[in-house]
Order: sequence, then structure tokens, then C-alpha cells
Amino acid sequence: MELWTTPGMRLALLLANVAATLFMAGVIWVVQLVHYPLFAQVGEPGWGVYHAAHARRMTLVVLLPMVIELGTAGLLVLAPPSGLPRGLLWLGFVLALATWAATFWLSVPLHGKLGQGTFVAESHRALVTTNWLRTVVWSAHAAVVLEAVRRLLMR
Repeated sequence: MELWTTPGMRLALLLANVAATLFMAGVIWVVQLVHYPLFAQVGEPGWGVYHAAHARRMTLVVLLPMVIELGTAGLLVLAPPSGLPRGLLWLGFVLALATWAATFWLSVPLHGKLGQGTFVAESHRALVTTNWLRTVVWSAHAAVVLEAVRRLLMR
């Protein structure tokens, strides 16, 4: 038997998934309501340096939790903890994939436009608007993982 398929490891995968998902849900709400709207206040002279530092530092904050979230969501589909329906875990995995898709097909290209040295108000507006998709999807995934925990605790 593979180590990751033991009951204890399945629970550890779920807890890692819960932690990473809830962390990212919190991060995306702060980014959506505080951080991205404040981009417009930075000012043109410092924009290029600010955005480069933002991109570097945000990557340090979100890359590992995003990898953990997606990886554990996928492993949970393959080896679900006893008592959790595969459909719920598949939903979590699809939502995790959706956050990656939205990040790399929407947010990253818009950051690329904003990172060319000058603040582009149109790209900024598009970033704030399209980031609502990631905010909603990460919030939905948070609800899914909390439902999974609820179901395990109610057994």
C-alpha cells in the first residue's frame, strides 16, 4: 500500500488542502478589496519599481500554497478520505484548476501589461474586474473544503 493512501495520510492530505485553500481564499479577498484597488494610488513615477516588487513578493506568498492546494486536491480525488463523496472532492479539484486557469489566462497577462513600466488604467480596471472570478472561485473552494471537514466531523 502506498503511504499516501493510508487513512492517516488521506486525512493529512485533506488538512493540507483545507489550510492551503483557506489561506488562498483569505489572500484573494485582501488582494481584491485592498491591494489591487490601491494600485491606482501608487503614482506614475514609482509604478514600475512598485509593480516589479509586488510581483516578486506576491509570488513568494502564493506559489507554494497554490501548488499545495492543487496537488492535494488532485490526490484527494485519487484517494478520498473515508466518508467523503468523490463528487465533492472532484468539485474541489475543478475549482482549484479554475483558479490556476484564471490566474494564468487572465491575471498574469494583465500584470504583464501593467509591468511594462507605466501604469495603464485600462489594464488596472480589467485586472480588478476579472479578479472577481478568482475571488468567487477561491471562496467556493473554501466552502467545499469546509463542507468536507463538516462531513468528517459529523460522522
